[in-house]
Amino acid sequence: MKNKKTTLFVDKGYKLTKDAAPLSFMLPIRHSQRFPLLHFDDETGVNRELRYSSNQKSPFVDEQDKNVLLTPVIFEDGFLYVPKNDQVLQEFLHYHPLNGKKFVEIDKAKDAEEQVEDLMVEADALAEARSLPIDLLENICRVLFNTDTTRTSSAELKRDVLVYARNYPQDFLDVLKDPDLQLQGTIQRFFDEGILAFRKSQKEVWYNTKTNKSKLLNVPFGKDGMDLVTSYMRSDEGIDVLKHLESLLK
Repeated sequence: MKNKKTTLFVDKGYKLTKDAAPLSFMLPIRHSQRFPLLHFDDETGVNRELRYSSNQKSPFVDEQDKNVLLTPVIFEDGFLYVPKNDQVLQEFLHYHPLNGKKFVEIDKAKDAEEQVEDLMVEADALAEARSLPIDLLENICRVLFNTDTTRTSSAELKRDVLVYARNYPQDFLDVLKDPDLQLQGTIQRFFDEGILAFRKSQKEVWYNTKTNKSKLLNVPFGKDGMDLVTSYMRSDEGIDVLKHLESLLK
């Protein structure tokens, strides 16, 4: 004789999806024009109306009797605990249209996996930051922080990069993969050492060498000047300019 399969009832927790959760959030518990509370039944092709009532055996209106006792569902400090003996509320939350949008069921194993993944990314970023050669370290500081590396110690540069890698590990790793990193760092040096200069509230880019004081580029409204210079230096016309300015670097 086969053993009868039993359903395992467990306590469940839910949390609001936004980081800055309100102190108290009341979930809609019945259908209205302002907030339609419907679940589409794939088997019947019918939208079934949801309503939470603590004295009913189902969260679906078509399975409830007339003695409905509406019970508020409130997240306190972003969390809601539902014991295993309240299966109606657990089922109601499962089918609720805001499930996955406004709130999610707490999955400790999944949360742990995500935390491990985040920690691994942070560890990778810090390892990369620690091993940066000085030229790449300077380039990153020029690009990320607009640092004048001629006036900043290597210890300060290393500290700033390590802090950034710890706080924004994925962004830092993405910067390292950016093929324009070297070029952007070089262009920032042009400005730091006065070979290029912005004028007229950064609307124009000018040469500022001993033999050339002419205008290089106009910066259109809404455009970033550094991005514009980077694009220009990648062009056929800008390659020769880039080589010439590189030869002038100290």
